[in-house]
Amino acid sequence: MTVVDDRIAMADISTERLDEWFERLERMPVPEGFRAEIVGGTVYMTPQRGTHWEIIFEIASDIRFRFGRRAKVLSDVRIDFPGHENGFCPDVVKMRDGAKEDDTGHWRHEDVEFVAEVISQGTAANDYGPKKLAYAAAEVPLYLIADPYQGRCHIFTHPKDGDYTTETRVAFGQELDLTDTVLGLTLRTDAFPRD
Repeated sequence: MTVVDDRIAMADISTERLDEWFERLERMPVPEGFRAEIVGGTVYMTPQRGTHWEIIFEIASDIRFRFGRRAKVLSDVRIDFPGHENGFCPDVVKMRDGAKEDDTGHWRHEDVEFVAEVISQGTAANDYGPKKLAYAAAEVPLYLIADPYQGRCHIFTHPKDGDYTTETRVAFGQELDLTDTVLGLTLRTDAFPRD
């Protein structure tokens, strides 16, 4: 077995437990404007700020414009990723053409071709650490972190052996040239607000 096979097997084992946790979260009085996800077996609830939403909307709109209304572009939807109890709710996800929910009503990480996370102060370490590694282990070809605190985007490509081999940094205000990636577009960041 490879490292990726081991991580995928661990994700499959914990699906029932993740289902149980998310069912409990749905019954909890989570304050409006908060989102919840599970990273490495720990529940994180973070507030959605205006800055956060504006960047998500810009990214999702550009992808929808490029691929059309039928493209599966999701936000804040649970997808289980490789690793110990990883039920992530990414800020923006682009699914492969033809992707469908499985028999349990969940999207499969094998169908994810792009993920974007917008940094929140309290959970930034997750986006730069365990989530980045889980996305690489799942072989998501393109991972984008938009960091309004740094005023910078980090683009990760070429997943191999559980990590990304390439990182590019671009300051807010510059264009992100993603033409040679699965998205095949240039993403403008001049409208990305800073915190």
